Amino acid sequence: MATSDAPISIGSVTLIVNDLAKVSDFYRSMVGLELLSLEADRCTLGQGNRTLIKLEENKQARRYPGEAGLFHTAFLLPDRSALAEWYQFAKARRVQLDGMADHGVSEAIYLNDPEGNGIEIYADKDRSEWPTAGNGELDISTTRLRTNDLLQTAQQTWTGAPDGTVVGHVHLQVGQLALADEFFIDQLKFEQMSAMDSASFYGSGGYHHHIAGNIWNSRGANKRPSNATGLSEVELCVTQNAPMLDNAVDPWGTQFVVTPTD
Repeated sequence: MATSDAPISIGSVTLIVNDLAKVSDFYRSMVGLELLSLEADRCTLGQGNRTLIKLEENKQARRYPGEAGLFHTAFLLPDRSALAEWYQFAKARRVQLDGMADHGVSEAIYLNDPEGNGIEIYADKDRSEWPTAGNGELDISTTRLRTNDLLQTAQQTWTGAPDGTVVGHVHLQVGQLALADEFFIDQLKFEQMSAMDSASFYGSGGYHHHIAGNIWNSRGANKRPSNATGLSEVELCVTQNAPMLDNAVDPWGTQFVVTPTD
């Protein structure tokens, strides 16, 4: 079962940016998304007919370091070979990467867009390989990514985000984990899949996480200013089997918009 087959999954994210042309070009050229629509101050990008990211330009908005908000948008590729092909592409173009990791449940490569919004490009491991901790939760760890082994799985040259690419999860910076647990578990009906002292991971339908929250850079942060750049909205796609959900706003100002799916 793919992440998007879960009762609740991520549809798209909306970012407020200062320079629409520069940021949209980055998601097209570096992430491989397609431009789906364009207006004077906004655009949508995605893969095929699936919208994955919406950009809205506000030249007066500013970045507030240390505030709650986006840690990264995670683009899930359909398989390991696609991740290898993207990594090969990134290496050839000397894309500045922010890190790489084997998380036990997935393999991931990190970077930032031109305005500092975090991005993860990742591929899941087979669910039979996902490690569990002693308490029955998933053991989402961080170890070195075996890049040479990964590159050996590349089958073709990267030409853009392949069919099946989705936003697999959204990782947030939050002010308090207890408040995040209350919002994502009690209000949005996600399950807690894994937790540590400084981060929690929430999923639906057994997926390792659709949402994560950490306090690594944002401990104690309050609701972020209305003129902030970065994440403003997350679309949640819900099936008929999902709990009844309403649109909601988390304690730090991010909107979660519910979209029913067939």
